[in-house]
Amino acid sequence: MSDRGMDFVKGLVIGGLFGAVMGILYAPKSGKETREDIARKTEDLLVKAREEYEQALDKSKRAYEAAVKRLKEVEVSAKEKVEEVESKVEALTERGKETLLDGKGRLKRAIEAGVEAFKEEKEKTPA
Repeated sequence: MSDRGMDFVKGLVIGGLFGAVMGILYAPKSGKETREDIARKTEDLLVKAREEYEQALDKSKRAYEAAVKRLKEVEVSAKEKVEEVESKVEALTERGKETLLDGKGRLKRAIEAGVEAFKEEKEKTPA
């Protein structure tokens, strides 16, 4: 139970007791009647306190369940985002590999062409 709910219940109990004491002090009734009134008021106070407690408990339970539901929704959303990012990373990695292999092939062909050109020039030049 939250501190506010607990404070309310405490206030309710203390206020009820204070009211009962004041009623006893100013009541022009016999001891038996006064005791019966105190018992009745005490029972009423306990019923009210129980109701307030149950309401506060129910409210906190609903808040807890709502928070758990929201956390589960966030978890699902986060998993979806992670999967989306993983997919994009895989695609970028694959494109990077393709680009690297393509560049490597072009470099190899350029080197081979340069070697061929060097050989041709060397053959043309008299020794």
